[in-house]
Amino acid sequence: MTTGGSRGLFVTLEGGDGSGKTTQAELLEQWLGQVGRTVVRTREPGGTDLGVEVREIVLHSRGHVAPRAEALLYAADRAHHIATRVRPALERGDVVIQDRYIDSSVAYQGAGRVLDAGEIRSLSLWAAEGLLPDLTVLLDLDEGAARDRLDTVRTRYDRLEAEKSDFHARVRAAYLELAEAEPERFLVIDATLPIADIAGVIRARLEELLD
Repeated sequence: MTTGGSRGLFVTLEGGDGSGKTTQAELLEQWLGQVGRTVVRTREPGGTDLGVEVREIVLHSRGHVAPRAEALLYAADRAHHIATRVRPALERGDVVIQDRYIDSSVAYQGAGRVLDAGEIRSLSLWAAEGLLPDLTVLLDLDEGAARDRLDTVRTRYDRLEAEKSDFHARVRAAYLELAEAEPERFLVIDATLPIADIAGVIRARLEELLD
């Protein structure tokens, strides 16, 4: 985790596709700007030029990508992204708001692809040189409700969104297990709550960390 003082604050948003991460990241960025904090908003994969290329491969490749190769591609993106964008921002004292991080790899590649979750976590921590978020917001949503939401905004799905319901059920269960194991880092919120209510809960926790 980051430390206090001149160091910044590292906040990640996690959850299944359709849980509302993008909306909450936008609202959080607006609020932090209003209270005078410099914000770097980013995502994995795709937070750097290299990440955009990796994102195209792992999410939009037409061919099959072996699960271990997929995990390694995410780790490669993470190593570059943390080294070139996230750590420099934290060292400047900025607040980093990031859509997906290590917990996504553990949930999607570990549980979803049925790889060893411990190995995936170790690989990700090695890539990120041990950096963990100060706060991880988990927007929890049933996989059926998530698909219904996506159906209203998508005309095509990426490789992970297109996976079957049992895949997404494993991902959700893995997220909840991660949150239970690290309650001091995770803030779990029911993603069916009104958008403004969710934003208020997140702001309340951030105010504690900013103080």
